[in-house]
Amino acid sequence: VFGHISYRSDWELVKVDFRPSFPRQCTDDDYESWELTNLQGDRCIMGQQRSFRKRKISSWCIKGRSFTSALTSKVCECVNSDFLCDYGFERSAPLTSESSKCFADFWFNPEAPPEDCVLGQAYTSSTGYRKVVSNVCEGGVDLQQNLAQHMCPLIAPKRLQISIREESLAVKPGEDITFIVRQEQGDILNTKYQVDLGDGFKAIYVNLTMTGEPIRHRYENPGIYRVSVKAENVAGHDEAVVFIQVNSPLQALNLEAVPVVGRNQEVNLTAIILPKNPNLTVFYWWIGNSLQPLLTLESFLVTKFAETGDVRVTVQASCGSSMLQDSKVVHVFDHFHVLPLKFTKHLDMYNPDIPEWREDIGRVVTRLLAKETNIPEETLMTVVKPGLPTTADLHVLLPANQPKRKRSVTSDKRIAAIKQALNAHNISFFLRGGYWVLVTLADSGSDSQRIGGGSGYWAIVALFVICLVAVGAFILYKFKRQ
Repeated sequence: VFGHISYRSDWELVKVDFRPSFPRQCTDDDYESWELTNLQGDRCIMGQQRSFRKRKISSWCIKGRSFTSALTSKVCECVNSDFLCDYGFERSAPLTSESSKCFADFWFNPEAPPEDCVLGQAYTSSTGYRKVVSNVCEGGVDLQQNLAQHMCPLIAPKRLQISIREESLAVKPGEDITFIVRQEQGDILNTKYQVDLGDGFKAIYVNLTMTGEPIRHRYENPGIYRVSVKAENVAGHDEAVVFIQVNSPLQALNLEAVPVVGRNQEVNLTAIILPKNPNLTVFYWWIGNSLQPLLTLESFLVTKFAETGDVRVTVQASCGSSMLQDSKVVHVFDHFHVLPLKFTKHLDMYNPDIPEWREDIGRVVTRLLAKETNIPEETLMTVVKPGLPTTADLHVLLPANQPKRKRSVTSDKRIAAIKQALNAHNISFFLRGGYWVLVTLADSGSDSQRIGGGSGYWAIVALFVICLVAVGAFILYKFKRQ
């Protein structure tokens, strides 16, 4: 006996010797036989009768280490209870007269060959019964008799599968790939396997799924490749397909967005990625504080902003296992002026057409205009457009403390001051290579500056004109009738 005297004590071991309490060793007369039975009193359990010897209750003696239970067993004849329903069979309802019989389930065909059946070999169809595992009964009832013998037919391949050992369908160019082909059903010895890896590699294999031989390959160029395996024999065919995405990890992402837009005006958001992986990159767009992104396969999104203020636009580009993010703030106004600008042709020679360069040129022009016209720099924003020739738009914003009211272009003294500075060729900056770049209006003879903003003002004007026409037509109609 071992345990603890108290919760804080160590383990305690107590040895008790009961031998002095027994006067003698047991003999054969001190034992009696005992037969194993189940709850129903049946002595044949798992096809045999087993009996043991045990000490009589009245015998007060020691068994000793040499005691054996002296087990004896006798094989029984088989009965119905020694059999169970085979795979695909089940017993009928217990209230029917045939409750002891096993019937094939609706989905199971007893005559169908097994999945591993090979052409030329024989198989037996089940009678619906099988002996309980480890049951040793002999003779008597045999529910497995009269098994029908069948020859294995040529089975068409079924459930063909192709997978990648690395479990990733997006790989890098030049990365080794191991394809594994499996076939769950059908003949494999008399089947040919046609493999097409999508980049011009084609081959025919024999016993491909039986040997488990892997197919190793390497894609050098980015793209989407359709990998197919076709298993075919005289009985039929099956095909498995997997699409492999080969792409280089994303290195750079830049979001291009016009920093100033009018309310309810369409704006084009463009994501520029390096390297370019067409048809392989998914773009996630978040507008404002929304947690639900917009998904596109194209690198641009056309949207509108219904409210004025600063709106943060975020884009994530996902390609394979790489993901990048960029974010920009778009200022949404009801009213602002836009003046188109142009530069002398020398600037085109040094235009790399990258976002960082365009932002730097825009800041330089804005700073020069603010200094020349004494207009606050925070109310001016120059946006250089992508592409050649190099052009830009100057956004003239309302001051923060000025009430938002509609004003004509000609009455705005700031616009006049800006135009005067540009027409007088007072805005220029020095370019490396010894050139001076002159900034002027794109159309100096035109007085048609665009006014950005929502369409509500123009809708009211159009409605007012329509009402005037309708009233005039009604008065004219009355006048003619009189």
